[in-house]
Amino acid sequence: MDRRVVITAASAITPVGNSKEKIVDSLTKGVSGIRPLRDDDLFADYLHCRVYGTIEDPVEYGFDRKFRKTMGPVSFYACKVVKELLAWSGLDPDFISSGRLGVAFGSTHGSPSVQRRIYKAFFQQDANLAGAIGAVDYLKSMVHTTAVNITKMFHITGRVICSSTACTTSSQSIGFGYEMVKYGMQDAMICGGADEYDTTTVAVFDNLLACSTSYNDRPHLTPRPFDSDRDGLVVAEGAGAVLLEEYESAKKRGARILGEIIGFSCNNNGGDLILPNLEGITGTIGLGLQSAGISPGEVDFISAHATATKMGDVIESRAIEKIYGKSPLVAGLKSYTGHTMASCGVIETIFTLYMMEKGFIAPTLHLENIDPRCAGISHVTELTEVPVKIASIQNFAFGGVNTSLLIKAFKP
Repeated sequence: MDRRVVITAASAITPVGNSKEKIVDSLTKGVSGIRPLRDDDLFADYLHCRVYGTIEDPVEYGFDRKFRKTMGPVSFYACKVVKELLAWSGLDPDFISSGRLGVAFGSTHGSPSVQRRIYKAFFQQDANLAGAIGAVDYLKSMVHTTAVNITKMFHITGRVICSSTACTTSSQSIGFGYEMVKYGMQDAMICGGADEYDTTTVAVFDNLLACSTSYNDRPHLTPRPFDSDRDGLVVAEGAGAVLLEEYESAKKRGARILGEIIGFSCNNNGGDLILPNLEGITGTIGLGLQSAGISPGEVDFISAHATATKMGDVIESRAIEKIYGKSPLVAGLKSYTGHTMASCGVIETIFTLYMMEKGFIAPTLHLENIDPRCAGISHVTELTEVPVKIASIQNFAFGGVNTSLLIKAFKP
């Protein structure tokens, strides 16, 4: 028997704030989290893009050394949001370590700053490898470092799922966690993703000519999803986590319910590993609606993937238009934070939950002249006070991986 799955806690560290109050304030006031790239000798003479979505608010960790020693920066972020999540959730400590709580959490590729140090040691022929590479550096840099550091810190003994599918990492984590709870594999799941500040990620997209470069002297004006003057994505750092629970269990313990997940879909384009694919994206959207058992007209808001790349925004717009027409309102929330990579899906889900609770939709920042090729959908260009009953969060990744997550305002 399928079970209802609700979201009972959320926590995020983002370029526009780390608390619910700061995030909502940023969304309602149109605050950008894009800033100049920090001074970094790595690729200094190579990068055309000089902007980044950076976390500026202080983050207090307070982790004991026994936990810190296996963490790179990405795991610090991950464990911090989960620490706040569990403190806010009110879950019984016995339940946390009972095996009935699992973790679905990932990053793009572990901790790149630690990986860089390892590679540097290997390629310096006169390096003392034993002294240059720490005993726990692999634990900091392995692809599942976020998930297992979370289980270690909080003594979580349930299932571990570690998606690492670039931009769909955390949306897959939420979707797979949803399926775990829905089909009775676990009673609750901590789901999310994180990525740390590192210029190697900028270099990858810069080399692909996919980064914003025209606003280096005006970071707060980029990225510009769907706008005629958009010139590429902005790499960002961040982390987010949501707690999913079976509804009856959450109700019994008196948990505050933020929303309900009603559908999830994931597919692959089966072709090019970089270029977006109209058929693949429309297929994912349709499967998501089918999973939720709703019609396109029932969706009030779409959080678009909207990275501000030239073709990505066009193809996503056409996919939305093909399935939905002009029915739902659409916004690109990366215009505030930049592209937080592995954490974008969960951060955009959390932003959407906050907007649903407060009764507003934040506009796509910098959307001044809609690209005619993106004009067939209902863009939100100013702060809009409107009730949102059902929302869709869409994410698409290198490798051709597509996801669609459907959430609704909770009703008992």
